[in-house]
Amino acid sequence: MIDARIREYCKLLKLGYIGQVYEQISADTSEEYLLKCLEAEVESRKHTKIEKLLKKAGFSQWKTLGDYEFHSSMTLPSSITVEELKDLVFLEKKQNLLMIGTVGTGKTHLSIALGIEACQRGKEVRFFRAGDLVSKLLEKQHNGGIGRFIRDIQKAELIILDELGFIPFHKDGAELLFSLIAECYEQTSMIVTSNLEFGQWNTIFGDKRLTAAIMDRLVHHAHILTFTGESYRLRNALSQKNR
Repeated sequence: MIDARIREYCKLLKLGYIGQVYEQISADTSEEYLLKCLEAEVESRKHTKIEKLLKKAGFSQWKTLGDYEFHSSMTLPSSITVEELKDLVFLEKKQNLLMIGTVGTGKTHLSIALGIEACQRGKEVRFFRAGDLVSKLLEKQHNGGIGRFIRDIQKAELIILDELGFIPFHKDGAELLFSLIAECYEQTSMIVTSNLEFGQWNTIFGDKRLTAAIMDRLVHHAHILTFTGESYRLRNALSQKNR
């Protein structure tokens, strides 16, 4: 009877985890017992929130900073250090990261790892491949839901735009992407990865003025990381083949 009432009250007070574990908690005093119950509830809610954030972010892979090797082929600007990067200082300052370099040199890995770290710190993140995002923007515009879609993305504290430059965009898609970037300017941090140097971005958007407007908003308040060298994937495949 008492057990059922405890569980009922926990449910009414939305203390679901305490209702599951209170019998397993031991303590020397009533104060310590209450503290441990509350700590268990807080940790459970924190874990649940992180799981929801990770799922909502839409990462294409699972990558962590612990798995990432900061190597000499990646050049950081003087405006940020590796430790500041790991500590997400850029995110707190609403700054951007632009990762520019050849295919397979670790840009996507690092961008996802930073995004996952942000989620684990309770930040809302969205991950998109650039081509997929533009297709989604065009679809939402056609269906009349573009405003709601952009507002939902704007709620994020970090937006990751991966693989910008792999395919050129139609004029309408490029303009919609510009609208999103403009809405997020100085409000939301962005990480953009691209295999193209800035001088080649006109091939993505097809319009010099639009390209200049997009670059102006992305580069302002941004740290530019450059990646050089051969593809890790290619190198790994060749090493496996030669064994």
